[in-house]
Amino acid sequence: MSKRVRSREVCADCSAPEPRWASVNRGVLICDECCSIHRGLGRHSSQVRHLTHSTWPPSQLQMVQTLYGNGANSIWEHSLLDPSSSVSGKRKANPQDRVHPNKTEFIKAKYQMLAYVHRMPCREDDSVTAKDLSKQLHSSVRTGNLETCLRLLSLGAQANFFHPEKGNTPLHIAAKAGQMLQAELLAVYGADPGALDSSGKTPIDYARQAGHQELAERLVEIQYELTDRLTFYLCGRRPDHRNGQHFIIPQMYACCHRLSPRYSLDLSEFAKAAKKKLQSLSNHQFEELAMDVYDEVDRRETDAVWLATQNHSTLVTDTTVVPFLPVNPEYSSTRNQGRQKLARFSAHEFATLVIDILTDAKRRQWGNSCDSPKGENDQPDYDSVASDEDPVQEVNISSDLSDGPITVQEFMEVKSALTASEAKIQQLLKVNCHLSEELRLMQTKLNSLQTENTTLRWQTPSGQQQPQGPFGRHPPRGGRAISMYETGSTPRQYPHRVETARHDDGVVLQPFPTNVSTEAPMLLLSIVQNNDAWLGAGVGFSFSHSFSHSFPLPASEAVETEEEGEEDATLPCTEDVICKTEQITKNIQELLRAAQETKHESFLPCSEKICMAVTEMAALFPKRPSSETVRGSLCLLTSSASRLHGECQKAAEHNPCPSDIQLVTQQVIQCAYDIAKAAKQLVTVTTKENNN
Repeated sequence: MSKRVRSREVCADCSAPEPRWASVNRGVLICDECCSIHRGLGRHSSQVRHLTHSTWPPSQLQMVQTLYGNGANSIWEHSLLDPSSSVSGKRKANPQDRVHPNKTEFIKAKYQMLAYVHRMPCREDDSVTAKDLSKQLHSSVRTGNLETCLRLLSLGAQANFFHPEKGNTPLHIAAKAGQMLQAELLAVYGADPGALDSSGKTPIDYARQAGHQELAERLVEIQYELTDRLTFYLCGRRPDHRNGQHFIIPQMYACCHRLSPRYSLDLSEFAKAAKKKLQSLSNHQFEELAMDVYDEVDRRETDAVWLATQNHSTLVTDTTVVPFLPVNPEYSSTRNQGRQKLARFSAHEFATLVIDILTDAKRRQWGNSCDSPKGENDQPDYDSVASDEDPVQEVNISSDLSDGPITVQEFMEVKSALTASEAKIQQLLKVNCHLSEELRLMQTKLNSLQTENTTLRWQTPSGQQQPQGPFGRHPPRGGRAISMYETGSTPRQYPHRVETARHDDGVVLQPFPTNVSTEAPMLLLSIVQNNDAWLGAGVGFSFSHSFSHSFPLPASEAVETEEEGEEDATLPCTEDVICKTEQITKNIQELLRAAQETKHESFLPCSEKICMAVTEMAALFPKRPSSETVRGSLCLLTSSASRLHGECQKAAEHNPCPSDIQLVTQQVIQCAYDIAKAAKQLVTVTTKENNN
């Protein structure tokens, strides 16, 4: 809507300028003060949404704007337009009037009592009048005249009226004619997109056959409006109906960004009993409960928008708060009491109830079969509006949860559910066997690597002089921490003197103490095996079996394999390489501890230490090694360190959401593994070549 058009808009109830709210079913725009009164009327009288802060289907917003622009407000203020109304004392509210009682009394009279709506001449048989109005509605929806249809609906026309001669409903006619806005209006007043005509076709079928694909897709969304709204409330997502996805059942841990703090699913005995009672409800009872929960979701979401858009010093008072669902006079006192008790549910309890309703709604629509969903045109049994002729069966949320008599239908439902559960259990058992076999193979490989590395690490060359490193000297070292490549309960020491080594750039390198933790042999492979424990701590990651990656090598960090000059076959001494490997190992252990403890602020300092140790280790080798294995290992070592530093900078420079930090942590761990793998390869190659 353009700013120039918006500037001419006024509140339909008091004429205040620039209204920011809309009453969807009344087709009017209202100001903040009048909206506070509308919210207290309940959704059965007025369904309010903020024009900019609420989530709108585009065609529904267009429908409201069209009604407002075409004078829909005159339907609700018909008698006030009569000049004689001022003589009788009837007048419209104005912006200067007090909210209570002036505006409140006027709005209640206007929308609850319909005091100013044009009345039809009185007849003895009201059912004949409603039937005539519904037939007029049936004919009017094929045109674009929305206000005429709204006037007929306000007078008592039925949106789901089944025309006895034509054998269909008004929504069938609107769908066939491609009248998107008429379909939106009818849906607001309870029209069922899944209603069948005399030929067994739905309005969705009519729209598709007439080539109105966009309207057909919107009707599918309207058909699933109830469950879509509940899903969006929990996780901020909607199913992709175009691709056949009609339900999303959120998990509690995935709702933390919508509901705070993070919750786990309520598995108490009371919750289990309540879920069992929910499944035993008849379709009519379940439909009523789902509609009540839908209204409570709308109340909570509207509350959030209201508090976010108001001037708290003037408007947010006790008189503008809607603490629970208003009474609907069409419902029994028992149902109204149950609806109001929904407001007492904590966020945790309410989310559990919503998830249970979504789960059971999906089960009921699929006919209690979890094998495959029905087609996209199969209709849910909980979206339709309950008929007034149906026997009223009350649902008391706080009622006794004892089991009632089991019918044949319920027995078959339970039997089908058990069959599906058994199939799921068998599938999980197969997956478990596969994972167990994979774990056994990894354990065998781990034992082999432990034996190989222990042999390589402590193998002393006899009768040979160790070649010196590229700097022509061996930096002295002292004791060291056990490496991730070893096993055993006690650390071992090199038979060298304990000194402090000074690097050429002046950085003092302290000898590694012997009391560094020795409880993490083969640390990275252990992490792979304990993936579940990390997931429980909120750090999720996965490794491929081959651990092969094809990242581009940054030019600044790459080993200079393209430099001119002859290849150099000289390799540093094994002890130098082992010393630098131990330094890298120590820093990687520190980084992984930070990841396990979710100390993401420690990522960058740890990565800088690792990068420095990697640079020092790479400096031990010639710039152009003749060994292809050494070149490849150095390339993997430096490029992985570069990627590690980049990923750690992401965690430090931004404030990512939990899903993003989880992805960063996964990349950090993968880079750390690649660094350790490259270091191990260099140790192995160096030891082998020097021994030869």
